[in-house]
Amino acid sequence: MRKGVPSAGAGPALGEIDAADPVARSGGARPSWSLDPLGLLERYGILALWVIVIVVFGLLTPSTFLTFANFQTILGTQAVLLFITLGLLIPLTAGEFDLSVANTMNFGAVMVGYLNVNAGWPLLPAITGALACGLLVGAANALLVVTVGVPSLVATLGTGTLIYGLGYGITNSTTIGGISQNLINASTSQVIGLPLTFFYGIALCAILWYVFDFTPLGRYLVFVGEGREVARLSGLRVDAIRAGALIACALVATIAGVLQDGVVGAATPDAGPSYLLPAFAGAFLGQTAINPGRFNPWGTTVAVYFLVTGITGLELLGQGGWVQDVFYGGSLILAVTFGRLAAKRRAATG
Repeated sequence: MRKGVPSAGAGPALGEIDAADPVARSGGARPSWSLDPLGLLERYGILALWVIVIVVFGLLTPSTFLTFANFQTILGTQAVLLFITLGLLIPLTAGEFDLSVANTMNFGAVMVGYLNVNAGWPLLPAITGALACGLLVGAANALLVVTVGVPSLVATLGTGTLIYGLGYGITNSTTIGGISQNLINASTSQVIGLPLTFFYGIALCAILWYVFDFTPLGRYLVFVGEGREVARLSGLRVDAIRAGALIACALVATIAGVLQDGVVGAATPDAGPSYLLPAFAGAFLGQTAINPGRFNPWGTTVAVYFLVTGITGLELLGQGGWVQDVFYGGSLILAVTFGRLAAKRRAATG
C-alpha cells in the first residue's frame, strides 16, 4: 500500500498526507488564491462593504458613530458572540448543525456562577466543573446524532432546550452576582483600549484557521462535510470526526460562557437564546468571504464585526431593538444564498 493512502479499516495517519490522499487532492480547506476580479470581489467584498457601512453611518451620525468609544464597544463587547460563532464552525464544516450552542454557552455561565458563588468553589475548580458540564453536553449531542442517528437539528434543539431549563432551575430564575474579581479582571482588563476578551477571540480565530487550513484534521472535517459516504469509503473515521466536532463546539461554547460571566460580572439564566441567530448569521455570512464557499474563521470574524457594526449604526439612528432581528434574519437569508452560489462557482471553476 502506498504511503498516504488510507486503508479501509482505519483512518489515515495524520502525518501521511500526499498527492494520493483524496482529501489533499480535493484541495482540503486550503484557499486557492486567484487574481480573477470576480473571485477577489467574492473574497473581499464584505471588507469593502464594511468600509462603506462605516462611512455611511459616520456621515449620518458623526458625533456618536465616529468615536473611539464606539469602536471600542463594537470590537470589545462581542467576544462572546465571536467565540460562539467560531465554535459553531466546527460542526458546520463537518456537515452537522448545533442548535444547542448558545444555550451551552448559557449553561456554562450558569455553572461557573453557581459553583463559584453559591457553592463557594474557588474560581479554577468552578471553571473546570463548568467545562466538564460542557463536555457532557457535547457528548450527549454526539451520542444522539452519531450513535443513535437522530438528525442534528432535532437532537441539538432538544439538548439545548433541556440545559436552558436546567439553568433556570439551578439559579432559581435569578441572576447570580458576586463572580470572582479575578475572572472579571481576566475578561475586562484592556490592552490598547480593547478588553482582553477581544484578543482571546482573535487567538481562537487564528488557532482554528491553522487547524482548518494547515492540518490533516481540518481537511478531514471539510471532506466529511462535503461527502460523508465518500469520506467513509476513503477510510476516514467519519463518525469519530462528527462526534469530535460536536464535542469541540460544546467546549468552545462553554468557554464563551466563562467569558460571559467575566464580562457581565454575573451569571444570568436567560442570556443564551439571543446569541443563536447572530451566531448562525455570522457563520453563514463568513462563508461568503475570504474563502468563499467554505466555513472559514477569518471570514466569520469579519462577518461578526460587520453585522455588529450595522446593528450599532442603526441603533444610533434611533431604531428600536426589533432592528436586530430584522437585520440578522435578513443577513442569514442572504448569506445562505450567496454562500450557495459561491460554492457552486467554486465547484465549477475547480
